[in-house]
Amino acid sequence: MQRIVGVDVARGLAVLGMFTAHLAPGAAGDPWPRGAVQVADGRSAAAFVVLAGISVALLSGGSRPVDGVRRAQARLRVLVRGVLLVALGVVLVALGTPVAVILPAYGVYFAVAIGFLGWSARALLAAAAVVAVVGPPVTFRVGDWLVEHEKATALTDLVVGHYYPAGIWTAYVLAGLAVGRLDLTAAHVRRALLLGGTGVAVLAHLASAVLMRLVPGARPEVGPGRYLTTEPHAGTTLEVVANTGVALAVLALCLVVADRWPRLTSPLGATGALALTAYTVHVAAIAALGDDVVWEPTDRVWLAFLVVTVVACTVWRATLGRGPFERLLHAVSTRASDLGADGPGRTPSVDGRGTTGAGGLPPGSTSTLGPEAPGDAVTSGTPATPVTARGRAPGG
Repeated sequence: MQRIVGVDVARGLAVLGMFTAHLAPGAAGDPWPRGAVQVADGRSAAAFVVLAGISVALLSGGSRPVDGVRRAQARLRVLVRGVLLVALGVVLVALGTPVAVILPAYGVYFAVAIGFLGWSARALLAAAAVVAVVGPPVTFRVGDWLVEHEKATALTDLVVGHYYPAGIWTAYVLAGLAVGRLDLTAAHVRRALLLGGTGVAVLAHLASAVLMRLVPGARPEVGPGRYLTTEPHAGTTLEVVANTGVALAVLALCLVVADRWPRLTSPLGATGALALTAYTVHVAAIAALGDDVVWEPTDRVWLAFLVVTVVACTVWRATLGRGPFERLLHAVSTRASDLGADGPGRTPSVDGRGTTGAGGLPPGSTSTLGPEAPGDAVTSGTPATPVTARGRAPGG
């Protein structure tokens, strides 16, 4: 089975978008083109998580979800990856950069996703809608109470914090899982993602703009505006809907473009395939260069990060395959899932009459449970933050 390269391309765009949110000069309201680069803020991280949901779906069978022992193995593999991502994220946070590191939350999303591997696309969409509607007000109130009573911790931030609260961002994961249960190679699915994603994104932004004008005293993060804005990382229902729509529309375009012009999109695909390594190295590079690259950004540094990352990932992918951190996640999670079966590399077949290869697949087939990056893509078949001139600590 072959990889769905368009998913890698979309993930590559999301990673570079997060670099842009962290390192690009300009801010919202600046004249073109400097104001335009801030389009990435918030949306790129949300797209990254939507794609995580898609990839978890592909890890567990895509449009034909695995069952029985194979689902148990898929859950174990996803859980192990989540634990490793949390651990790596904690290390990156300890570097003390002014970047809101997403990996600890990303790992939590993986753990949450294992409880939904058996759900249908329709049920997953319904669950995503419920989280998108109920999650923001509940998360805001609980978060406010924790801060008011000085009970907020790094652990509670993962659930109700400012940047990537699981109480809200789980909606992105569930939406991605639902999309991953569709046949992403089908033209009608791609059209639906493009038209539907574009439509809901436009409607959500329009609704926010109208309501922010009509509701008295509505301002972002203040009063009723806190629930109506689509500002980056606002965590409102409208922002979640808008960001999800953008992510799905971009995914649809990437799927089409990657199929039609594979050579043109291969550098972005390579970057997406090495997303974990690219993200990790960029945080380490920021730590080495100093906080000024974030607080006093320049075009030269931003473009250098983008170009070096794309070139390095392209060369590495072509010569060495999996990235170093992707290789680690693959090896550890595969070993764990094998040990979770009857024995290493041997799993009862569905009908009980034979054995299957590592990961519960028939011998000789390509595993859908061995992604190259956190939540990689193969075919189915398959805290209060410092306020600065840039507004707030970059989230992505």
